Amino acid sequence: MMKLLKKLIFAFALFVILSILIIFGLEAYIQKETSHLIYSEITEVPSAQTGIILGASVHADGKLSPILEDRVETAYQLYKQNKIENFLISGDHRTDDYDEVNAIKNHLLKKDVPLDDMILDHSGFDTYDSMFRAKAVFEIEDAIVITQKFHLPRSLYIARNLDAKYKGFEAAPVAYTSSETIKRREQLANFKAIWEILTKQQPTTMEN
Repeated sequence: MMKLLKKLIFAFALFVILSILIIFGLEAYIQKETSHLIYSEITEVPSAQTGIILGASVHADGKLSPILEDRVETAYQLYKQNKIENFLISGDHRTDDYDEVNAIKNHLLKKDVPLDDMILDHSGFDTYDSMFRAKAVFEIEDAIVITQKFHLPRSLYIARNLDAKYKGFEAAPVAYTSSETIKRREQLANFKAIWEILTKQQPTTMEN
């Protein structure tokens, strides 16, 4: 009985170690593949036609979450400094009572951004859908993806594998209260991205 227990403990320990190595190995691989596409200084990022704002959670009253507000504010700074000409706002508007896209749109309207400079994608339900639809549905060829440092490698890795030659710009670095949870979730989301790419997934909808 003791021998069996030791074998089980050893097998479990080996499984944990291998899992950790795979998780961090995949993360390192995706970061390496995309590092040359990511910019953190606004003076260094090359100009592009479109800034792609990836959605994140919004409150019931339409107020942007801190993570989303940082993305939108960073995109606005690129716009103000003529690094981008317009925005593709891609987010989740699956139901009438949850709407990331119009929340971002309204935030930019308050900053006097013309509506004509915004392209609205109400079916960007996740990162893969947003990247797929940006290229296939909205035919965006020249773009800067704007999101946090932890999210950019996966976003750009997906885009690259969908033949979208986008660059990325880091949203202003802020210490979020849920940073560790976000990091762990992002590490697991890398596996989902690999699966979606390998199986050539279609987005939830291809409607404009």
